[in-house]
Amino acid sequence: MKKYIILLVSYVLLLASCGAEQTYSSWSCRFIFNNGTYLDQTIGAAINPTITGIFCKITEESRGGTRYLIFENNQGASSRHQMMAEELRQNLRIGQNGGIIVGVQSMGDFRFAAYDLMCPNCARRENNTIIPTYPVTLDKKGSAIATCGKCGDQYDLNNGGLLVKGQEGDKGLERYRNATTEGPTGRVVVLSQ
Repeated sequence: MKKYIILLVSYVLLLASCGAEQTYSSWSCRFIFNNGTYLDQTIGAAINPTITGIFCKITEESRGGTRYLIFENNQGASSRHQMMAEELRQNLRIGQNGGIIVGVQSMGDFRFAAYDLMCPNCARRENNTIIPTYPVTLDKKGSAIATCGKCGDQYDLNNGGLLVKGQEGDKGLERYRNATTEGPTGRVVVLSQ
């Protein structure tokens, strides 16, 4: 019995040292989007609580004074929509590097999750959190892996943003604590506080 207790304690310490703990983002994020207005299939698949493993990167773009929301998911689909008055009134702030990734995890707690688009390890190593320039990219061939273009760290979005490839001492992708969805034709809400 004593042997099993020592083994269990060792396992818990090993998980803690590997960055298994969840890191929640303190970056400013205010994203409220009603897919009932747009009926967009790219984000709709990722916010459907009955489908796991589909993740959608959400970014914002301005062209000629018009603001757009860009959706790209890990299944290769993409779409773009001009923001309507509802989004413009909300004063959207879409995470660091102007983006977030949302989807329903297929491992662990099977919950809807939202991740910041910035590689937290590059920001920490470079000591640059004021003007972040370390975005992660979402694999568009079906996997739920996000990769930092600068350091090569890889994060498993299906498993809480867990670091699957990186340097010793690196942590997982930061997740937003307040993330909810009403389903593929409902609202998705991601708030930092």
